[in-house]
Amino acid sequence: MTTATDRLDQWIRTEFADLNTELEQRYFAARTEILLGDPDIDRLKHTIATRGAALIAELDPVDSYDLLGLVGFYLGACRRHETGTDAELAPAHAAANRIGLALGVAPRYVFAHQSLHNLAGREGYRTFTTLPDERVFIEYNGLSVLAYQRAATALRRIPTLGVGNPLAGYLLAEAHSALLDVLRFNQSLAKELDVDRFFFNIRPYFKSYRVNGIDYRGANAGDFAAVNEIDLLLGLCRPQDPFYQHILTEKAPYLPPEDQPLLRAAMTQQPLLTAFLRESAAPMPAQLRANAELFLDVCRAHAAAYTYHHHQLVKPFLEAPARHAPPSRQDGLTASGPPLAVVIEGLARLADLRAARDRPGLTTARADLDLLRERCA
Repeated sequence: MTTATDRLDQWIRTEFADLNTELEQRYFAARTEILLGDPDIDRLKHTIATRGAALIAELDPVDSYDLLGLVGFYLGACRRHETGTDAELAPAHAAANRIGLALGVAPRYVFAHQSLHNLAGREGYRTFTTLPDERVFIEYNGLSVLAYQRAATALRRIPTLGVGNPLAGYLLAEAHSALLDVLRFNQSLAKELDVDRFFFNIRPYFKSYRVNGIDYRGANAGDFAAVNEIDLLLGLCRPQDPFYQHILTEKAPYLPPEDQPLLRAAMTQQPLLTAFLRESAAPMPAQLRANAELFLDVCRAHAAAYTYHHHQLVKPFLEAPARHAPPSRQDGLTASGPPLAVVIEGLARLADLRAARDRPGLTTARADLDLLRERCA
């Protein structure tokens, strides 16, 4: 016997995705983000709003993170197509808000609901559309998340071993390999994802939307703890830095529940860079030197992966096509809420921190990394 959740899930996987795809094909043919005032298109939008509302109204009051994702898919699509009355959206708002409060997360879908909390059956996993570019985006970003998590898991185990332990060398090599995978997945994403398809047909589903009168910023493929764990465990970013504090505070409600304690733990852990500098006074033991060189390789790999992401994905896939967007659409271009220029500047600052690239107004871990490198020479 099927449940109300099963029926909503099946609709998301079938009719919902087909309706969204038909709308996206219309928008793409017109080379615009959205079309308003067309009776046929309005009919498709109305079907999404009313059919989803009816299914959500039947839901049992279950506080499930996966169910939050199902409701969020519906709300994200309504926001994307600018459809749904307050009355139609009310059951979805109530369900999302109840689940979000129960689990301590933002009451909207996040990238985890598209990647690691997205059960694939015979017909595959849930998507907004059936467009191949959406699958390219989800799969390569999801693989990058898994690789970041593999690196964070390895680094997380080092403090109890000590940076001079031979086992720490194995873990550092594992983290290095995982971060090289992140770069490789980013390179494949940049090669296979179509810029226009992303900008017109994928990005708009990541917009912010309101739940019970409160705005929640859009989904972000980086909404997992692992990349920040790596920042903090390596010592490239500091939890005392007001800029980085803002990143962590803003991000916390959008993390999956299982990631939230990992992020809190990383904020109190001594950085590996601090431990290496403390232990590396001359003469440096051979094992410690080998581990320190591996640690520096990990830092370079982390910098390379994120720098590539910023310059080969963010800039060409978002910043460049945004220059041609009409003025009326400029305010809603990012998932993060602030204007695009502000978001890009923040990401550039974060890229410099991860790459330890000093510049006027920004002091990074460059001096400490250089000191460790000198000691390894």
